[in-house]
Amino acid sequence: MITDTAQQEFQKIEVVGYIYDFLKRTKTRKKLCVGGAGSSKSWTIAQYLLFEKFYKEQNIRILVVRKTLPSLRKSCWQLFLDLISKYHLPAKRNKVEMTLTYGSNMIIFASLDDIEKIKSIEGINYIWIEEATEITLKEYMQLGLRPRAPNNNFGASNHMIASFNPIDYRSFLRPLVKNPPNDTSVNHSTYKDNPFLPRDNAEEIENLITQDKTYHTIYAKGEWASPGNIIYTNWKVIPTMPSDAYFTRIGYGLDFGYNLPTALIKIGVKEDRAFEQELLYARHMTNAELIVKLKSLIPPLYRMRPMFADAAEPARIKDIFDAGFNIYGCTKGPGSVKNGIDRVKTLKVFITADSTNLKEEKESYKWKEDKYGNVLDEPVEFDDHLMDAERYYLGEQPMIREQLLLIGSYDCMAG
Repeated sequence: MITDTAQQEFQKIEVVGYIYDFLKRTKTRKKLCVGGAGSSKSWTIAQYLLFEKFYKEQNIRILVVRKTLPSLRKSCWQLFLDLISKYHLPAKRNKVEMTLTYGSNMIIFASLDDIEKIKSIEGINYIWIEEATEITLKEYMQLGLRPRAPNNNFGASNHMIASFNPIDYRSFLRPLVKNPPNDTSVNHSTYKDNPFLPRDNAEEIENLITQDKTYHTIYAKGEWASPGNIIYTNWKVIPTMPSDAYFTRIGYGLDFGYNLPTALIKIGVKEDRAFEQELLYARHMTNAELIVKLKSLIPPLYRMRPMFADAAEPARIKDIFDAGFNIYGCTKGPGSVKNGIDRVKTLKVFITADSTNLKEEKESYKWKEDKYGNVLDEPVEFDDHLMDAERYYLGEQPMIREQLLLIGSYDCMAG
């Protein structure tokens, strides 16, 4: 067990009480955390598993799962590492096996790419399924059987937690939320339950009411709906990017953020095909930190490749340009968003398997609908940061503008 001093420190840690107290209070074998964006479901569940289980109990194993390994690594695994670093907690990390160990306790991170691998993991006390709408009913039932290891901690009982947004009205989870079985408790949360949500994040969610009824239902109200009028269907997932020599042209798209994510995408084009890899998707980055990150992601030899960013941030563009990157503002103006989308839709797009956020944005990027259900020629402006970055690069006239950039004849502030 962790020291008494550390336990006292835990009492000072800020948590979203509405979700955290639900996880501590309920004694059912299954706990469903469903709700909209910004409620801090994932962060709070990770805090609960660390502070109430990993560092308080003994001889326990926690299994954290998500459908695919790339999404698991970029979300849950990174979230636990961030929390351990933030609170200066002791833990032995095995990045290859994706495990965390403290004393007699272990957290195991595993994907559902192969359910048989999950079946081989023994001695599980607690399970967390992140983005449970990605999995099938059969997988959910299999996981529900796994928390059966002996648990001799006073007052503790094995259980499984599932967290998700209500994004598919047909999901097997919907009837479980509506009429929970005796072994299941449900917590419904929205951004209003999170007192720590930055105001601009809250405004982004609230603004959905003027953009799209379906998205407002899902992400603001946390209620079941199925998005329609998806913009992109011209894409599929591939294992890795081809070698750079394969492409006719290669470049980058960059969308700035701070409380909202900063997003960087690498794109290679060959005839009517675009190959894309998410390189960066991170919050709370200053421009100085972003430049350091860009230098770690893009070797010096490749920094003359064209990079297009949001022209509404000329000062940030200039700083990055002065740091040695061939970055320019994208084309802005009436119709530029629709024109960029049209350009992307003319291509066959291939996304690398490790581009988790890019895949999720593609799946949910949709046209706005008015209050009468009429589809508009504008995308919903929500969780679209990589979509913007993609459009910044692919929306430019191919080759012509890039040739001008490469000889330095284009004014980077004019975009």
